[in-house]
Amino acid sequence: MKLKSVSILFLLMLIVSCQNDNKQLIIEQQKEAQKKEVVFKSIEKSWNFIVTPLDSETQAKIKNWVEWQNFMTEIHQNPKSSIGAFQKKAAILSKKVSDLNTNIPPEFNKPQIKARIAVLNTKIKLMDLYIHLNQIPSGKVVKLIGEITTEVDYFQLQMEEIIKRGKIPAEEGEQDIIRMKDASRAIPNELK
Repeated sequence: MKLKSVSILFLLMLIVSCQNDNKQLIIEQQKEAQKKEVVFKSIEKSWNFIVTPLDSETQAKIKNWVEWQNFMTEIHQNPKSSIGAFQKKAAILSKKVSDLNTNIPPEFNKPQIKARIAVLNTKIKLMDLYIHLNQIPSGKVVKLIGEITTEVDYFQLQMEEIIKRGKIPAEEGEQDIIRMKDASRAIPNELK
C-alpha cells in the first residue's frame, strides 16, 4: 500500500513538472518567435540594393556578359515573405557572384576587375553565412547590405574607368617603351 501511494505521488509530481516544462517551453518559443520577427523586419527594411546605373557606353560593352546581367537581376529582386526567403536569396546571390569570374569580357579581364569581384564575392558570402545562422546578427547583415551596394558601385566605376582610359590615345613611341620594359622579352643573363 505504501509503495502504491509513493508511486502515485511520484507519478503526479512527474506530470505536474512536465506541465510546467511545457509552459516554460511555450513561453521560450514565443520569445524566440518575437526575436525572429524583429530580425526579419530589420533585414526586410534594409534589403535595398540601390545601384547607380552605368553609362551607355559601358552598358554596351557588358550587354553580352550574361553572368553580370544575371547577378544584377537577382540583386534587384527583393524577397518579402519570410526570413527563409532572404536566406534563399542570399544563397542565390552567393552563387551568382561566384559565376562572375567566368566569361569576363576581354576589355574587363584585368586584375582590377578581378579584385573587385573578389571583394564583392567575400561580402556576399559573408552575408550568406550570417543570414543562415540560428541566431542571425541582424546588425551585421544590415551593415553588409550597405557594403555590398557600395562595392557594386565601385565595381561599376572601375569598369567605367577602364573604358575612359581605353579612349586615351597612346603617344608616339609609347608601345616601344612598354615592350622594352617587358621583362619576359629580356635576354637571359647566363653566367658560365
